[in-house]
Amino acid sequence: MKEPKIQIIESFDSAGTRALGRRFGLAAKPGLVIALSGDLGAGKTVFAKGFAEGLGVSAPVTSPTFTLLQLYESGRLPLCHMDAYRLEEEEELEAVGGHEYFGPPWVSLVEWPENVAGLLPPETLWIRIERDLTKGPDYRKITVSGEVPDDDPGH
Repeated sequence: MKEPKIQIIESFDSAGTRALGRRFGLAAKPGLVIALSGDLGAGKTVFAKGFAEGLGVSAPVTSPTFTLLQLYESGRLPLCHMDAYRLEEEEELEAVGGHEYFGPPWVSLVEWPENVAGLLPPETLWIRIERDLTKGPDYRKITVSGEVPDDDPGH
């Protein structure tokens, strides 16, 4: 098994993080699963909003923390946006059928993927968003691990 490709992308404000998400959404193919990790307030939902824009989703995108998942079918591909923050066991996601969105025709974004890692497909694209306050309050270091949809979404 080959090592995943790793890219480091810097974002200096929320607009940059959203634009990066948009680029990934524009390049997304059916079956894409993106695992979005990072602390509270790191920018996962900002990325998700941009991703949805790139898919052409017309509905407002919010964090599905209390609903577990939100489905958006108005874009060029159907999007499932999940938030596993409140899950204690992977079986909780299975119980609501969340794992059924990990494949075509859906594209899926999973916030707090560490809580359901055993259910994610092996080809999942992992994106970690981290703050570095020494570089500014809005700076984000975004680490992408896996096969990037268009080989270079950050440039």
